[in-house]
Amino acid sequence: MPKKKKIKKKKRTTNPLTLEKLPSTISKFYQSYKKQKEVDYLRKIKLQEREETKNILQEKKKLSLRTDKIEKEEERLRLKDEELKQKENEIKLKEEDQRKKDEDLRLKDSDLRRKDLDQNRRDKQLNLKAEEQKRKDVDLAVREEEQKRKEQKENRKKYKELKLKAINDELLKNQEEIRIKEWERKFEEERRLEEKREELKAERLARKQQERAVLLEEKENKIREEQNLPKQELVSRLENFQTKHSKKN
Repeated sequence: MPKKKKIKKKKRTTNPLTLEKLPSTISKFYQSYKKQKEVDYLRKIKLQEREETKNILQEKKKLSLRTDKIEKEEERLRLKDEELKQKENEIKLKEEDQRKKDEDLRLKDSDLRRKDLDQNRRDKQLNLKAEEQKRKDVDLAVREEEQKRKEQKENRKKYKELKLKAINDELLKNQEEIRIKEWERKFEEERRLEEKREELKAERLARKQQERAVLLEEKENKIREEQNLPKQELVSRLENFQTKHSKKN
């Protein structure tokens, strides 16, 4: 069998990033960064849309419950109205039947007529009671609505008061901070002025001492010229003069 030639595998050398490829690499990195920003933005939009959808569903649920409640109340009122109408019809039928009986029993004794009158009175009383109850229901509904409006007004008033209080508290806080900063500024300025006054005072004292030294030197020269005294005696006299002058000052 012929020997198979060994194929030498060339080692791939990874060339370092060259200057020629640098703009292309930066462009790719920028495109990747831009895509990532777009993905993040779309993700944020989706989250906002989900939150809005959730809020809308909650509002729809509340509206549906409120609608069901209103419909049930309307149904209750409708049934009540039908019941009242039925009662009125029954009363009308009774009255009609009673009138027929009256026609048939016209010749009956006065006791039956009194009973008829009593029955009519009771019917009227029932009607009056029904009307009175209806008025009470209406008055109650009106009072409840007025109480509701009053509570809403009070709540709005309290909210405005709390809001004004918060604004006033914030203004007072800001004013206090400004006052403290102004006090600190004045304190620093007074401290600098005091340091300046001390410096000026030290300069004046140094100037006075210098002037005094010049004055003493001039007097020393003058006395020496006039009296031609020995230097030691002259210095002693000048020291005595300086001591007296210092005590006077």
